[in-house]
Amino acid sequence: MSSVRVDKIRRTYGKTLVLDDVSFTAPQGQVVALLGPSGSGKSTILRLIAGLEHVEGGDIHIGGERVSGAGLTVAPEARRVGMVFQDYSLFPHLTAGANVAFGLDKLGRADRDATALKWLDRVGLKHRANAYPHELSGGEQQRVALARALAPSPRAILLDEPFSGLDAVLRAELRDATLATLAEAKTTTLFVTHDAEDALQAADRLVILKSGRVLQEAAPRDAYDHPASLDAAAALGPINVYKSAVANGVVATPFGNVNASQLANGAAANVAVRAEALMLAPGSGARVIAVRPHGAHDLVRIEAQGIVWRALAPARSALGETVSVTIQPAGAFAFSG
Repeated sequence: MSSVRVDKIRRTYGKTLVLDDVSFTAPQGQVVALLGPSGSGKSTILRLIAGLEHVEGGDIHIGGERVSGAGLTVAPEARRVGMVFQDYSLFPHLTAGANVAFGLDKLGRADRDATALKWLDRVGLKHRANAYPHELSGGEQQRVALARALAPSPRAILLDEPFSGLDAVLRAELRDATLATLAEAKTTTLFVTHDAEDALQAADRLVILKSGRVLQEAAPRDAYDHPASLDAAAALGPINVYKSAVANGVVATPFGNVNASQLANGAAANVAVRAEALMLAPGSGARVIAVRPHGAHDLVRIEAQGIVWRALAPARSALGETVSVTIQPAGAFAFSG
């Protein structure tokens, strides 16, 4: 178990700059989510940490050891890092047990098989040790791949979109099971995702990325409550955006004022208001133009002065009714425009 530190790494593919001075730390024993849209450089970061590609600038340290830098690329097998690919990459001709045992070649046969069974048991699949990958479900394949990555006692685990391609219920179950296994193993973990819910629920720390740059590195609650930018706020859930100027320390929107005391009066501002920060009550000022069920709440579209925003509100709004709107300060943010 070791920390992973990425310091000002750069990577290009041809003339395309994929990573631009990216820096962050995965503390020892913690789970760090790399969150961002496709093309933000998330998977490239994992490949650089694993040693599958070389950095063109900056350094990577694992457990205090410099493994990547100018003129240095330590071989993947020498880094003692486990990686679970998005497609799991299990060997199709090997059973689940043999897949997990594959990286344990330094052990004798009996110890290798016993260790493989132990890890299959820890992911709840000991009874499937003799099954081949094509006989396993997607969730079972992912758990075998996780057991295979953890079995050699790596210094860190890298997971590339570990919960994608699964239905919502299975994804939640697999996420919880994976986190329990990682917590028990106390393994430093970095996982790539484009799903804000997975990142918020699974990670101890978030690294929010866009276009090869780090927008914010923080604990999930801090990142959600105190986004560093408009893009960082949008990465963690639906927001309403409004552009205007600061007057008397606030930005006036059709749905209420947003505090902007940190910005100069007259400055251009971009306001972000989370959907759940809009409180609706019988009254006037806005009109409900659409209502869609969203679990115990409704996703409500409201209109005022020609502007349409989305609100996540208790299931009681009716199409066409007029409502008063209050903006909860904790879910509203003003950034320099």
